[in-house]
Amino acid sequence: MHHDRKVTARYPRAMDPASTRLACPHCLTVNRVPDGRLGEDPACGRCGKALFTGLPIALTRGNAAALLLKSELPVVIDAWAGWCAPCRGFAPVFAAACQRLEPQFRFLKLDTEAEPQLAAEFRIQSLPTLIAWQGGRDGGHEVARTSGALPLPRFMQWLAESYGLA
Repeated sequence: MHHDRKVTARYPRAMDPASTRLACPHCLTVNRVPDGRLGEDPACGRCGKALFTGLPIALTRGNAAALLLKSELPVVIDAWAGWCAPCRGFAPVFAAACQRLEPQFRFLKLDTEAEPQLAAEFRIQSLPTLIAWQGGRDGGHEVARTSGALPLPRFMQWLAESYGLA
C-alpha cells in the first residue's frame, strides 16, 4: 500500500517507555512521541501537521489546557501586550530562543490584552513577564518567573537555571 503523505503514528507507552506526551499546536490532540524522535520533526497522528513549528504559539483560553496541562514538555510563557515597548523589543529574542531550543521546550506567547482572564490566572502584574512551566501528569506547575525584557544570553541563562540545567 502506497501513501503520498507522511504518516506519523502515536506511540503507546508500552512500546516506548521513554516518550513524551505533547499536544499538537494545530488540533490540540495529545500525541505520545518517543524521546529519541522529538528532534526528527514529528507530525501529529491526527491532523498530520508538524508538532513543532519553530515559532512561538499564541496561548489562549481555548488551547491552554492542552498546551499546559496535558503536555509534558517544559514550557516558556511570554506574557506581553502590544502597547508595551519592552515586550515588542523582547519578541525577537523570544523567537530566537524558540528556534534554538525547540523541541526541548515549548514557547508560548500570552497576549494579556486579548486574554485578560488567562493573564489574571497567571497573576501577571508587570510586562513582559516570563514564566517557566513544567507540564505533566499532575497538571503542571510553575517553575520560575521573572519580569522584564532580557537579552538572549541572559534569557538562555535564566531558562537553564530555572530548569536546573545550569
